[in-house]
Amino acid sequence: MASVPAPVTVVTTAVDGIPSGATVSSFASLSLDPPLVSIGLIEGSRLLRDIRRSRRLMINLLSHDQENAALQFASRAEDRFLGIGWTWESGLPKLDGVASYAECVVESDLPAGDHAMIFCKVLECRLTDTPPLIYGARKFGTHSHFMPA
Repeated sequence: MASVPAPVTVVTTAVDGIPSGATVSSFASLSLDPPLVSIGLIEGSRLLRDIRRSRRLMINLLSHDQENAALQFASRAEDRFLGIGWTWESGLPKLDGVASYAECVVESDLPAGDHAMIFCKVLECRLTDTPPLIYGARKFGTHSHFMPA
């Protein structure tokens, strides 16, 4: 499955004013009415624990030039936000310079092997003209014919 291209997101949340986040490539759009998306997170991760507490999250779809942010949020660094531009948006961490972002609330949380599937309702979404970052065949890139809507 590593050869299947996927969007690169950094999913963020906050508990008691402390931000947490991780790089997530298991992200998909599910429904327009109501607007639903899904993410897959490994059981036992700090991000999953924090999302289960807060029940809210921000999906930051990285832009084509944010490979370093993807790598930093995929690392085991204690403070993954260090040196990354971000702001609070509706009480959630939103990364600067992303291609798009969506503020979400958890609708359901289901076990899926060693992961959990989190189904979220999109409350707010913003798009830019910036091409997104994708990951496939263990390489970062962007769609060769990306044309913003």
